[in-house]
Amino acid sequence: MPPRVFFITGTSTGFGAELVQVVLSKGDHVVATARNSSKLSFKDATSSNSLLVDLDVTKTDSIDKAFDAAVKKFKRVDVVVNNAGYGLSGPFETLSDSQIRKQMEINFFGLLNVTRKAMQTMRDLKTGGVIQQITSIGGQQGVPSFSIYCASKWAVEGFTESISKEVKPEWGIKFTCIEPGGFRTDWSGRSMEFGENRTDALHEAYDHIDPEKIASNRHMKQAGDPPKAAKVFYDLAVMENPPLRIVVGSDAYQAINKKIETYSENVKKFEKWSNSTDVDE
Repeated sequence: MPPRVFFITGTSTGFGAELVQVVLSKGDHVVATARNSSKLSFKDATSSNSLLVDLDVTKTDSIDKAFDAAVKKFKRVDVVVNNAGYGLSGPFETLSDSQIRKQMEINFFGLLNVTRKAMQTMRDLKTGGVIQQITSIGGQQGVPSFSIYCASKWAVEGFTESISKEVKPEWGIKFTCIEPGGFRTDWSGRSMEFGENRTDALHEAYDHIDPEKIASNRHMKQAGDPPKAAKVFYDLAVMENPPLRIVVGSDAYQAINKKIETYSENVKKFEKWSNSTDVDE
């Protein structure tokens, strides 16, 4: 079969950069995007197998131009990987409105607009394809100090599950939410932002949470190896029937199983109340 064409957002570092290398090593083609694509550089990338494109996921005209360039060069887009995003950390009360809106604008609305363009492209060209949403184990469970980050990822999860039920089978468009645990990327390093409402009163009230210390202690000590994750992302992309959701990382695997167990117990515990509200016949 001809080389697949991968369109990947956020390829300057981390999962995105690693996935570009895996795609090229497999003989496929890649459209690698970043806000400043002139800084991108990948081993084995040539003018025939790769295209480096500027893309700001918060601007729809930038998204349109990037997809237009991809289709002009490769005539199709087979896999779209929504990887662009970042972490915002701090107790909820320490997060400013502008920080909250920026987090949602990039992690959710940006992804939503890339997804819309990807679906339109795959449907119009009648190629079908796979759309991967790189969410997080934080899209399945709440994590202290990451309320808005988790909210952005939960939003992606609900959005993606819903649209996966809207597409016609004959369109051949498939979706996968990939939920990584902790990996040794820049996520908890230079990429992370922290709450800026640091009044003395809030500092005292939340003296039990130190976001910077937590991030520093975790940075580059996580169990996950980014190159191995990228190989999993690729395997899922070329799978005939990829799952709607999959956790990636041993810590995420343990966490989701604990969540399922606790959730199941809670449903059973309160089933009398849950089933007590139907209209009497």
